[in-house]
Amino acid sequence: MCKYGLVNRIIPFSCVDGPGNRSAVFFQGCEFRCAYCHNPETQNLCTSCGVCVSQCPTKALTMGDKGVLWNSELCCSCDQCLNVCPSHSSPKARWMSVDDIFQELQGALPFITGITISGGECTQYHQFAAKLFDRAHELGKTAFCDTNGQLPFREMPELTAVMDMAMLDVKAWNDERHRELTGKSNRIVLDNLNYLSEIGKLYEVRTVIVPGLLNNEETVEQVSRHLAHYPEIRYKLIKYRPWGVRPPLEVQPPSDQYMEQLRTLACENGANEVVLT
Repeated sequence: MCKYGLVNRIIPFSCVDGPGNRSAVFFQGCEFRCAYCHNPETQNLCTSCGVCVSQCPTKALTMGDKGVLWNSELCCSCDQCLNVCPSHSSPKARWMSVDDIFQELQGALPFITGITISGGECTQYHQFAAKLFDRAHELGKTAFCDTNGQLPFREMPELTAVMDMAMLDVKAWNDERHRELTGKSNRIVLDNLNYLSEIGKLYEVRTVIVPGLLNNEETVEQVSRHLAHYPEIRYKLIKYRPWGVRPPLEVQPPSDQYMEQLRTLACENGANEVVLT
């Protein structure tokens, strides 16, 4: 269904989803099950179990013949529906066309430099995303893809050709650790790292630093050695924070001192630009 994409939410203005002031479109659905997922409500499709309906304080959710219905005008954005969902989903996800998305972004367009698609995992809708990016370019906007790399860009030529740049998560360098964290291998992720670097389509690599859960030093070591050959690609080290993580992890966010140590390691290995956040 390349005429529509299932959109979890749209953020009209964002300064953390790529360069400049951007609009971010978050798609629904992801094959990874990251232990530290900050937006688990984007993982699965709604099963219309109805648990959220009785918990909605403004009656914005009702049960219809085809499942849960969401009235955006009544919604108070309390996110109670997301908190009680047993399926890591959202009753507010919408099937939207390219026209629908840009109609919603109409007020933001004069003030943004581009759009970024994210998720969930946005490449699950790669044919639709290519059409979305074509429209963005027609409007003079850049088009970025924020991806966890679970699908091979080599096999998505339409999206790869039309996107300006990708931002790729490398969560763990070791395949066993990656499987423990996400439930999936990192083989495709690392191939995407190589491929997107080689074709000049990688803006940024991102690694979330989680003390006690991951071998952060190994991942930073290996990624930064790779990036030494591509000085134009920046490396963002992201401090783990518990916001939105369900169920909570029994780990503490890394200290500023530890983050600085990892930045020093990356720089010593040849990474040209290392950003802490």
